Amino acid sequence: MLNSLLETVASTADSISPSYLLICTAASVALGIGVALSYMYKNTYSKNFVVTLTLLPAMVQLVIMIVNGNLGAGVAVMGAFSLVRFRSIPGSAKEISSIFFAMAIGLATGMGYLMVAFLFLLIIGFMTFFLNTIHFGEQKRIEKELRITIPENLDYVGLFDDVFQSYTKRADLIRVKTTNMGSLYELTYRILLRGNDLEKAFIDELRCRNGNLNIICGRVSVQKEEL
Repeated sequence: MLNSLLETVASTADSISPSYLLICTAASVALGIGVALSYMYKNTYSKNFVVTLTLLPAMVQLVIMIVNGNLGAGVAVMGAFSLVRFRSIPGSAKEISSIFFAMAIGLATGMGYLMVAFLFLLIIGFMTFFLNTIHFGEQKRIEKELRITIPENLDYVGLFDDVFQSYTKRADLIRVKTTNMGSLYELTYRILLRGNDLEKAFIDELRCRNGNLNIICGRVSVQKEEL
């Protein structure tokens, strides 16, 4: 059952039968929709990326079917793809894994292993839904990024230590930046609050220390998830 569908015609024909091409392409598109749905579950997404995930298995499948068993065509395709240079922003870990997921489906359908591709979609898709549903790997307390603006005449070393000790479990100074033509300092911290209900009181304490200048407290940038 898990054998390649193309093995039945490999010994009798040198070209790809249109019927088998249509069967494999239809299976690739259907499985690509499954990959896209698994990525869309509890995740922010764009229409262009979802459409790409849907069509990518069919594209990979066609390339694999064309070069299958043909060394010259394989070298030519490799040379053609080596000329393509991608100049895009780095993707998140989930986006990159979804792209590899779609490519693996395309490789399987391109070789004719439709049942293998279907089982692979079921297994990986189910694990994606399951791990997202149980919030696997999520932190119980979310680390936040805190930016405090202070006048240049204040010594920022140890300035907020007692406030951090009262309201946070951890506070690390990661960056100091001058702003407003050097008249202000912007301090960037990574903090872990003792409780989410303490955030307003925490910010009010800081405002008393920095002369009521700008204070920004929010989630850490998602760039940490990039591969």
